[in-house]
Amino acid sequence: MRYKSFIFSLFFLLFCLSLEARDANPKSGSMTATELFNKVYNLVFGPQGSALSYKVNIIGLYRTEGNIIYKGKKLHYSEARYMAWEDGITAYMVDKKKKQVNIYRFDDDNKDKYLSKFKYDVKNFDYSYVTEGDFYLVTAKVKNPSLFGIRSVTAKVRKDNLHPVSLTIKLAILHTTVQISNFRSGKIADSNFVFPKEKFKGYEFIDHRNEK
Repeated sequence: MRYKSFIFSLFFLLFCLSLEARDANPKSGSMTATELFNKVYNLVFGPQGSALSYKVNIIGLYRTEGNIIYKGKKLHYSEARYMAWEDGITAYMVDKKKKQVNIYRFDDDNKDKYLSKFKYDVKNFDYSYVTEGDFYLVTAKVKNPSLFGIRSVTAKVRKDNLHPVSLTIKLAILHTTVQISNFRSGKIADSNFVFPKEKFKGYEFIDHRNEK
């Protein structure tokens, strides 16, 4: 099983891997957590693609905001310091402060190593959901939490269109919420995932594609 890290792993945990979910409290005659995850999955990771903005602040650990665009195996994100383009074959990871572009195979986990402290195995979660007004609260809870790892992740999605509005992450000693806005599904052009090399003249390019 492949591991992902923090912001990306949270979306993959709740949406991309929904087909592996097992309901902690299935409800007879009602939509199960798995069914709900799969519907949101189709909005976020379906062939039509999707885009969203996010903001997160883990006091003393990590603070950022940015935008993500998905389409199949392709991805583009942009933050104040970091940017990335992944076209399904190659990943270009930009550090604007260091003026570096690190190049990886798109499936190489080392490309996200600056967030590696938040890795986990998605098979180690139970899934459930409750309703809260106009929203569903969909929770993935760790079966066997580590001392410093994630305890649970809860996605808040709108009932009317299943658009995600937040992710709440509970760790051993704190919790934080990733705010999600400007979500849209569909009409994602492939040009979003083409690395614009001409914009990074003067940057150092480091190629990791042949590393084991």
